[in-house]
Amino acid sequence: MAATSSPPCHISVSLLRHLPPCTTVQFFGFLPTVGTQHNRGRLTVTRNNLAQDFLGDFGARDPYPEEIASQFGDKVLGNQSTEHKILIPNASVLSLSQLQCSPVSPSQAPLSADDAKTLLHKVLGWSIVEDEAGGLKIRCMWKVRDYGCGVELINRIHKVAEASGHYPSLHLENPTQVRAELSTSSIGGLSMNDFIMAAKIDDIKTSDLSPRKRVWA
Repeated sequence: MAATSSPPCHISVSLLRHLPPCTTVQFFGFLPTVGTQHNRGRLTVTRNNLAQDFLGDFGARDPYPEEIASQFGDKVLGNQSTEHKILIPNASVLSLSQLQCSPVSPSQAPLSADDAKTLLHKVLGWSIVEDEAGGLKIRCMWKVRDYGCGVELINRIHKVAEASGHYPSLHLENPTQVRAELSTSSIGGLSMNDFIMAAKIDDIKTSDLSPRKRVWA
């Protein structure tokens, strides 16, 4: 590729890297001398020499004039003058365990079965069951190591419920099984508070209360 007589062209290093081997280029003005050969006023540049002189092709290119004119460098993330905004997530994004239980009016309708099933995906190990009056509640069961561990788990759940002001029904069904049920009695069914409380209970540490796994030799 040879430059025309006018006007003088300016060729960047990144462009030279992509020239075929032994391409002849005519330069006007400053002539680099490292890794080049002069021949009758022309400069012969080989791609191999460029790879040695410029430590290989890094895949970069010089910015286009339009990019420089647009001041694109001032708009990229990490520029010291770039404006950064921290968005506060809304309640639908937050984990249920991060929300707080709120008072429920007796005139409030309980959650529908469909809404309850949707919220059930946000808690672990809970299932929807019907009570004797036909209302809905959620239930979770734990298998513990012994009676003392069952009592300890109930105490941990009680502590979390006391801080939230919403209390589950707790049962130590046998020395190694604990059952918890949640519903909002004032509306005869489930409210958001029940799922918030279930999520907070899910965050309770129970690994030290679980039955020890038998190791076979």
